[in-house]
Amino acid sequence: MTQIIKRILIVDDHAVVRGGLRQFLASTDDLEIAAEAATGFDALALIPGGDWDLVLLDMSLPDINGLELLKRIKRMRANLPVLIFSMFSEAEFAIPALDAGASGYLNKDSPPYQILSAIRTVVDGGRYVSPSLGEQLLSGVASSSQKAPHETLSRREMEVLLLLSKGVTLTRIGDSLHVSVKTVSTYRTRILEKLGVKSNAELTRYVLQHKLG
Repeated sequence: MTQIIKRILIVDDHAVVRGGLRQFLASTDDLEIAAEAATGFDALALIPGGDWDLVLLDMSLPDINGLELLKRIKRMRANLPVLIFSMFSEAEFAIPALDAGASGYLNKDSPPYQILSAIRTVVDGGRYVSPSLGEQLLSGVASSSQKAPHETLSRREMEVLLLLSKGVTLTRIGDSLHVSVKTVSTYRTRILEKLGVKSNAELTRYVLQHKLG
């Protein structure tokens, strides 16, 4: 009996990640990276015509915010499963991603067996969250009573923080989020105040220290 191979579209701006996953899945009999996209717009161009069984989507892309891209993909093909594969904090972004239509959320630090389990669960029509997040959700402690400074940020402020930490200019952030540069500047000011820092360099240091992106 011929093995049915599930075709995966990976959307990630890091060539080493795409190449690593392609090589990793080449050792399986049922999964393959059938196409790659390095930007959100490249992904949107591939979505309509491809015979995909799964989209493996990074949250941090140079042109379109990951959550926004997820929503656009689901509008184009509502039944196409999307598994988020990201370095962003699971505690911060998993629930918003699942609410926006993702079938699962997987951290890039996950061990190989967990990556395979997540992909196979989602391509078979299931939903996936990591064991740690699952336990938190079941026990009702997904949000702590003592919040870290970044946990006081709104979802949009968190998006701006992560883009600023990558050196993206205010103009490009505004274009990506479809808001004015003045609005982005206002977000930046609020973020600096909430995190208790004074510069973009300190913002970047904060993001690295807390492993947010």
